[in-house]
Amino acid sequence: MKIKNITDVFFDLDHTLWDFDKNSALTFEKIFEINKIEVEINKFLDIYLPINLNYWKLYREDKVSKETLRFGRLNDAFLALEVEVNREVIDKLSDDYIEHLSSFNHLFDNTFEILDYLNENYSLHIITNGFDEVQHKKMAKSNILHYFNTVTNSEMVGVKKPNPKIFNYALDLANTKPETSIMIGDSFEADILGAKNIGMDVIFFDINNITLDDDTKQVDNLLSLRHYL
Repeated sequence: MKIKNITDVFFDLDHTLWDFDKNSALTFEKIFEINKIEVEINKFLDIYLPINLNYWKLYREDKVSKETLRFGRLNDAFLALEVEVNREVIDKLSDDYIEHLSSFNHLFDNTFEILDYLNENYSLHIITNGFDEVQHKKMAKSNILHYFNTVTNSEMVGVKKPNPKIFNYALDLANTKPETSIMIGDSFEADILGAKNIGMDVIFFDINNITLDDDTKQVDNLLSLRHYL
């Protein structure tokens, strides 16, 4: 059923439009080769991914700094793998990761199709917790930046989703109101609960086969957004 009275559509970026897991894996392959790190990439990713998720949760909750996240996720992964990598090399890997991440730009299936479709009737925006220096490059290099009237990231605002302040900042920047706006994202905590808490409508982009217990609208393919918008 189509949702009425929506003028502005807000998207999360990573894991919603930009295929973070695929691009990140390719980046690690590249920087391990550059820095001669002899670790089997899939073995590394199996350990790293849950560690990274936990660091991002702590970062959202302001329990760790950006610097701690960037160093700690790599250091903890190598420790768990019992691979000795000194601090200097980890710092370089951390910098190289940020530098090369935007050189891979796989998007989720049908990203261009859905943005073209929505762009005809709505004003489109991004709200992201990703780092300022990377997010703009990702969008520019993957050729989606021009679709969005505004881009709000957590470093601009000083808080991260689900904090209401970042949503209110984004709404002000877009010159719109919660009741005429909708948020689409893959994180139930950051995107869905965060947006709901300030009165925005929401659609959960389910990339991990999670069935929600409540009546939240959800899709597992971007083109399915056409059922609602």
